[in-house]
Amino acid sequence: MSDYKYMLLALQEARKAFDNKEVPVGAVIVQNNEIISYGHNRKEECQCSLEHAELIAIRNACAKNNNWRLINSTMYVTLEPCPMCASAIKQSRISRVVYLLDNTNTNIHEIVQKILCIEDANAPVEKVKLDITRFDVNDIEMLSNFFKSKRN
Repeated sequence: MSDYKYMLLALQEARKAFDNKEVPVGAVIVQNNEIISYGHNRKEECQCSLEHAELIAIRNACAKNNNWRLINSTMYVTLEPCPMCASAIKQSRISRVVYLLDNTNTNIHEIVQKILCIEDANAPVEKVKLDITRFDVNDIEMLSNFFKSKRN
């Protein structure tokens, strides 16, 4: 499968979050060309600030692999990760993050970039932004309109 096909699955997860009145973020983790995990935001449902799509997907992937190291994995996520999720991605040894929408907060965008690219014991995480024009307009509007309404 291609990056675009996996992102469609992340968009399905984002739709679940949106339908449950959550921030519409979905995540899918792929390892060795196999989907090993997925998740969508559940902060409101669980009343817990840690219930981000990325963290749920990481937790499920670690449980499935019975290992906290998700080496040679790619995470597909509909929105550029926040600093908390970027740190979890880095600590989990995920090697690649593919996303659709940038975080429009320049400071957060820069912090995430620094976290993912930091040269430490863990390898830097490759960050790839996909071309949103290749996706259904309704899916992209669901995401962008949600965030625009929150900012205004």
